[in-house]
Amino acid sequence: MSVGNVDMKLEVDVIPVSDVDRAKAFYERLGWRLDDDVVPMDGLRIVQFTGPGSGTSITFGLGLTRAAPGSAVGGLVVSDIEAAHAELAGRGIEVSDIWHGPPFPVEARQPGPDPEGTSYGSFFSIADPDGNTWLAQEVTTRHPGRMSTAATSYASAADLQGALRRAEAAHRKQHGSDESDHDWSTWYADYLVAEQAGTDVPT
Repeated sequence: MSVGNVDMKLEVDVIPVSDVDRAKAFYERLGWRLDDDVVPMDGLRIVQFTGPGSGTSITFGLGLTRAAPGSAVGGLVVSDIEAAHAELAGRGIEVSDIWHGPPFPVEARQPGPDPEGTSYGSFFSIADPDGNTWLAQEVTTRHPGRMSTAATSYASAADLQGALRRAEAAHRKQHGSDESDHDWSTWYADYLVAEQAGTDVPT
């Protein structure tokens, strides 16, 4: 009997906080979706939020973890580091400056976005009121094998628009502005899937 791989998708990450209502207000201001806030029994409160376009949620509350408040570190992925930075700053969130280079050690970080626009190359960070830290990283093209070609998805219209602009630029580079190429939609679709999956883009 052959044994296949069973899907094990990361669903929830529990983060430790000291003041549940304060944390709830922060993540609401961040623009994340409030999924639940329930008290199923005395001493237990469960609050769940999901970031825009994310398949994984965070949970915090009372009676969930013994970890020290502020000890969590998580990673976020955005398709446009400067637009994401501007949006959070506009929401009144304290955001670090954008940097490029490795996220650790701190001394290796270089100021500003990656000058080549390299995928995985640009970062900023935010922290909730307890100090739980989120590192935001710009990813436009996945490394090979990081994503199934059957799981292409976009978090928002803005994400899809950015991907279409990259596809248009790549198409013009490959084929020029020849309007006789009537199958551009198929080429774009193949490009979008390949870009997310980290496989060879069409030629």
